[in-house]
Amino acid sequence: MSWDLETGPLLRVRGLEKRFDLDEGLLESLKFSGGKITRQTRAVHAVNNITFDVNKGDAVCVVGESGCGKSTVARMVAGLISPSNGEIHYGGARIDGLRGKDLLPLRKKIQMIFQNPYASLNPRMTIGQTLAEPLRYHNPGKSKGELQDKAIAVMKSVGIDPAWSARYAHELSGGQRQRIAIARALTVDPEFIVADEPISALDVSIQAQVLNLMLEMQEAHGLTYLFITHDLSVVEHFGTKVIVLYLGSICEVADTRTLFSNPKHPYTKALLSAVPQLKDDRPNHIRLKGEIPTPINLPAGCPFASRCPLADNRCAAEKPMPLQKDDGSIVACHAVEEKRIDALDWV
Repeated sequence: MSWDLETGPLLRVRGLEKRFDLDEGLLESLKFSGGKITRQTRAVHAVNNITFDVNKGDAVCVVGESGCGKSTVARMVAGLISPSNGEIHYGGARIDGLRGKDLLPLRKKIQMIFQNPYASLNPRMTIGQTLAEPLRYHNPGKSKGELQDKAIAVMKSVGIDPAWSARYAHELSGGQRQRIAIARALTVDPEFIVADEPISALDVSIQAQVLNLMLEMQEAHGLTYLFITHDLSVVEHFGTKVIVLYLGSICEVADTRTLFSNPKHPYTKALLSAVPQLKDDRPNHIRLKGEIPTPINLPAGCPFASRCPLADNRCAAEKPMPLQKDDGSIVACHAVEEKRIDALDWV
């Protein structure tokens, strides 16, 4: 299998869906309704028909509320879980159906940084062993000395003293542990990093250090990022493109500057209004009302309709299709399509 990058996006996702079954056994699926016993299966619709591209060298940020499907998207792209429908292409080759040994070439290309550095590092392994494990697994022909030299070089590159190799994870702070997690991802020389909220478990002062480190590593190693976060202030500093998710569906896709200067979807406007701004002496926050629909029984129309002040009968009955605007952004909203959002001061 060839992983040479063809002309076009490094990562191409088309119609991606993920459902998690709630009723796995026969007895769980049997329901008594109308005097009859019927079989009904329920599922959580975590990701619903999303499509996007990631170009080489980009830092694409996926944002949205907790439970909107961000981490599920990250795990499908990294090959940790399989999609229910849709396709994932990397470097021109389809990867969503790979299993077992066929995944090995992909593991060296795509690495993942997890959210919680207190849980993602093995407490029984020293830092040296943690970094040596992926090196030994992916480079069986290299000697122990070569592997050790590589681990030391990676530790230095992320600002970790090689003398810490004999320490265990519990002896380090959260920021130091996340540096080790970043170093572990870099040991196999990947070209694509999936980062699932890598700074949310850290203190604010440490978050900036880790973000700056990731930017330095991007420049030094030519990395491409898929960055999962709920913090839009981080997106403005880190991302080149933003994907806004709501209830597993894409609301808006735009480059970072366009999204922050001219958000179009009502949900994006509400998210950005919640970002603290020092220059705003009178912040005009958009307070959303209504209930979030359950991902078990998705609404027939727009998933945001129950909370959107611009929703009408069409929004409740018909799911909006993504449309590309003149500035290159992609928006899935009937109000934007019909220019109702421009004509009404709903803020």
